[in-house]
Amino acid sequence: MKIKTSILLIPLGLLMSYSLPAQEILKEYIQLGIENNLVLKEKNISIEQSILALKDAKSFFIPAVEFGASYTLATGGRTIDFPVGDLLNNVYSTLNELTQSQQFSQLENVNVNFLANNFYDARFRVSMPLINPDLSYQKDMREKQVQVSQYELAIYKATLIQDIKLAYFDYCTAHMAIDVIKSSKELVVQNLRDNQSLLENGRGLPASVLRAESEVENINALLIEAGNRQKNASYYLNFLLNRPLETELIFEEQPLDWELIRSLTQEENLSSRPELLQLATLHSIQETQLKSSKNYWIPRLSTFADLGSQAFNFEFSSQNTAYLFFGLNLSIPIFQGGRNRTQIQRSQLGLENIAVQQSLTENKLTLDLKLAKNQLKTSEATYRSAEKKTESSGTYLRLVNRGFKEGTNSLIEFIDARNQYTQAELQKTITAYALLKAQATLERQLLTDTY
Repeated sequence: MKIKTSILLIPLGLLMSYSLPAQEILKEYIQLGIENNLVLKEKNISIEQSILALKDAKSFFIPAVEFGASYTLATGGRTIDFPVGDLLNNVYSTLNELTQSQQFSQLENVNVNFLANNFYDARFRVSMPLINPDLSYQKDMREKQVQVSQYELAIYKATLIQDIKLAYFDYCTAHMAIDVIKSSKELVVQNLRDNQSLLENGRGLPASVLRAESEVENINALLIEAGNRQKNASYYLNFLLNRPLETELIFEEQPLDWELIRSLTQEENLSSRPELLQLATLHSIQETQLKSSKNYWIPRLSTFADLGSQAFNFEFSSQNTAYLFFGLNLSIPIFQGGRNRTQIQRSQLGLENIAVQQSLTENKLTLDLKLAKNQLKTSEATYRSAEKKTESSGTYLRLVNRGFKEGTNSLIEFIDARNQYTQAELQKTITAYALLKAQATLERQLLTDTY
């Protein structure tokens, strides 16, 4: 915010002091933003979905049990005649004559229908894979996909914290500017009254009154501008906190931690950045996918066992209808039209693509880190300069004030000295928050959350 030379000085010591340890409100806002943010909630749901998918992948390694049943009604269709009576009745008659008994009864010819009528088959099937490398690969990829989702959550969370800090610092800057302008407005209005009084008594000039009126209008315009900046900053911060835009914010002075700033400018390690870890995990997933594609030739072997009962008319007998059935399933790929080779090529291209992304991301993060460090150093130098300017303008004001009281300096000189000090103090406030914003940006690059 640019403040013209027409702003007068507020009393000494009214502006913020950076030695006060005050960050509780900002911590509260950051925590509130993390708890209320809808995107974070969505990403947490994605992580839970990935964990459930991992549980599914692990479940294929244990036996599966299922129950199945079928019941059929049929009529007509193909039949087969079995002349069992014609074949055996004469033999049975002879045996009865020889034994002088009726032990061997006569049989009727049998007509068997191929379609089973009033027939049921109920069974429990236990199945389990014995050899299937795809299951191990899928389990490994699911585990790493959970990590990818967690890294994505960490990336968004770090960006959200940075945005909340920057928005709050913008709000504090506008808040302090309003305090400065309001204090200066009182002096400008008083200056206008004094000039009007001098003009009415014949001791002033119309030009002085016009200038004083212009100063008041400038102050009003600057006050409106600062108020709008404060509103916009509060709207954006409330948006990040996922609450009504008109919710009132609490202002709290933010200290400068010089020890932290020094440590941040010396940090170079980017290995903990979730962007790089996420890409490394995706690279590992793609490698696993490539291994799976190359092992297409390995046979797949599984086993199953059925324990059930089948009979007509819903009869059941542990001796006659119950059965136990065991089997093995073997699958060996022979020819699939070149799909396996194509899948291997796709996996290799995916691996190369991720490698390129890793290189680009690492270069981009290194560049962003250097830019953020330079910006922090520039902001620190600007603040130091504003601090020295405030000290010199304060000394100058004390000298002019003493001269004004002794009659050696004019009112114009006194007003100009007060104006210079006001500008210097306000510029110090603005540069201090600019330094805090640069610090927050560098913390994001290093993923160092001091809250």
